[in-house]
Amino acid sequence: MPHHGNEEEHQSEPVTSSDSQQVDSETGDVRGQQQDAGEPVAEDSAAGAQAPAGDASEGDALAQAEAILNEAGAEGGSNPAVDVVAELRNDLLRLQAEYVNYRRRVERDRDVARDQAVIGVLNSLMPVLDDIDAARQHGDLADGPFAAIAGKLENVLKTYELTRIDEVGVAFDPNVHEALMQQPSADVQADSVSQILRAGYRKGERVLRAAQVIVAVPE
Repeated sequence: MPHHGNEEEHQSEPVTSSDSQQVDSETGDVRGQQQDAGEPVAEDSAAGAQAPAGDASEGDALAQAEAILNEAGAEGGSNPAVDVVAELRNDLLRLQAEYVNYRRRVERDRDVARDQAVIGVLNSLMPVLDDIDAARQHGDLADGPFAAIAGKLENVLKTYELTRIDEVGVAFDPNVHEALMQQPSADVQADSVSQILRAGYRKGERVLRAAQVIVAVPE
């Protein structure tokens, strides 16, 4: 009888394997293998469930940063890079304005220097022009090569806007006339030029030398 009891106890014990797998005594299926194979699937699903959470957190951080920047811009905050560009642009505009003013000043000074040089040449030629006038009044330049040379010189000087002040019968103007003598006259109602003693010259509107004249004054 005890021997039979041991056999029943031996038969009731489940069959196990070395790798912790259990075999069902009724169906013969291995139960431990299905549970072990299912565990990695559960881990993968858990890892896949955690990934969207990370993306969501990153998206929230970007949204918060964008919101902060928008709020700073709405409050009038300034971007340092934009401020630097605006400052450099203002400096460039200021330099351009200074360069334009400098160029205008140089051109104006150049024109003044050129006019002064021309005026200096014209003033040096006035004694020559006086000799030509004297020779013409004496009849020495009526004909001949010297008359042609004198005419060419006077024409060249006209290209530099040199004009004579030698009109008679016009009102006396102290700006262009130098009165050397006065003669009472019943023919005039105001001071006027009656005779030119030496012609004057002007360049454009600028008087280079006043004409020496005799002035007729009312009696």
